[in-house]
Amino acid sequence: MRVGVGTPRQTRIPPLDLPRYGPGRLSGIRCIATQLQPGEPDTSALTAMAVQRLDALAVLTLTGTGFQRRGGGEAGYIDRAYIAQLEPHPTEANWNLSPPLTLENLTEPDFLEGVEALEAEWQRYSAAREVEIDRDRAVIVGVQTAEVSDVEFQNRLDEIARLVDTAGGVTLQTLSQKRQRLHPQTVIGAGKAEEVALAAQTVSANLIVFDRDLSPAQVRNLESRIGVRVVDRTEVILDIFAQRARTGAGKLQVELAQLEYNLPRLTGFGQAMSRLGGGIGTRGPGETQLETERRAVRRRINRLQQEVDRLQAHRSRLRDRRVDRDVPSIAIVGYTNAGKSTLLNALTESNIYAADQLFATLDPTTRRLSVLDPETEEYRSLVLTDTVGFIHELPPTLMDAFRATLEEVTEADALLHVVDLSHPAWERQIQSVTDILEEMPIATGPVLLAFNKIDRADGSTLEVARQQYPRAAFVSATENLGLATLRSRLLRLVESAIAVS
Repeated sequence: MRVGVGTPRQTRIPPLDLPRYGPGRLSGIRCIATQLQPGEPDTSALTAMAVQRLDALAVLTLTGTGFQRRGGGEAGYIDRAYIAQLEPHPTEANWNLSPPLTLENLTEPDFLEGVEALEAEWQRYSAAREVEIDRDRAVIVGVQTAEVSDVEFQNRLDEIARLVDTAGGVTLQTLSQKRQRLHPQTVIGAGKAEEVALAAQTVSANLIVFDRDLSPAQVRNLESRIGVRVVDRTEVILDIFAQRARTGAGKLQVELAQLEYNLPRLTGFGQAMSRLGGGIGTRGPGETQLETERRAVRRRINRLQQEVDRLQAHRSRLRDRRVDRDVPSIAIVGYTNAGKSTLLNALTESNIYAADQLFATLDPTTRRLSVLDPETEEYRSLVLTDTVGFIHELPPTLMDAFRATLEEVTEADALLHVVDLSHPAWERQIQSVTDILEEMPIATGPVLLAFNKIDRADGSTLEVARQQYPRAAFVSATENLGLATLRSRLLRLVESAIAVS
């Protein structure tokens, strides 16, 4: 019905006019390919069959000798043939390859009956996987460039896996690649994209997650090659924020971040997004539906930014009241899942939601802390504010949308930087938080470093931290270790900050 010149990998087989979709369906296309070299079909041809979900791939091996063509001249002779089909329960291989067949053997099986049986087995396998895993089934793809060490790259893969789990997905497989520089169109290149597509088919994944940010064009190119939805690191974080937002202010800022992220990613879908509008105001040169959608999104972004500005003004008034009452404020910052909320609960005997998850709390929470002043033997009041957790390479859209929340950091008299000492990458997390604080438009106050979860850290790590940061506090919020010392140090911290100001 169709003839293509090139290898099955080079020649992308076009879909049928009415393509069939679904995790348990094959493409409805059977491909007959020829090869001149003796031996089994090349792996790239079999991979192309798996990626395109062909009903079957028949490979005919041609030789240069054979019968005489009428009128003189030799014609190619079919020496042997192979039939390959997908394996519903892949183990080591993703396909079944027949032994060498003759042309007569090739025509004996009932292909329609065999394909229907194979498709029924695929549907049973896919249904079983969906029952077994009722969450998004993700394949993580990581790209290691020359400037990233092996340890740092592994920490990044572990972090993106935690992000997928926090967002409600499950990681079925992780693929990695080392490159000197990223491919401009697909980040990973055409060959690796086929490998990712094959892995997605093998484990019945419905989502591909990259450990880095992708441009809109790269997402479109990858989805066209892989055939599965592709998201980047920022989109996973935005999804988590959307789930965690509880207050109106939090939902407002999350919506703003999502719109700013999605605006350059709006694309047309066939003719539906390229029709000219009708009615008053759309005549003349006209305006595509896509442009109309973008204009509506920009208007919504402008309204949300105005709401965020009002939110900033409201929080500024609250901070002014605390200043008038002479109540020093301390903002708690730190990498996500460092134990900030748990520490705030332990210090102030509060009951703020805290969990062993990334971005467990999103909206800032303020609590009052009473500390006994040893000099005056009177209790002093401090205000502690728990802020949103930081993460390595915090997306710019989040920085802009959460500026009202992050102002709590810049307007506080001092900062309490909480570090998870039990995390293997605690030093990199300190640097990531420091980099974000240095990008703040307003200089922050003095910082007290507090190493949390010392009960989970090994002795050598604790000794290294004490040597590198002799002025830091060492606590365990869950075991109430070092909290009394931390309270007195927080009091001295704000006193020195107020004296300097």
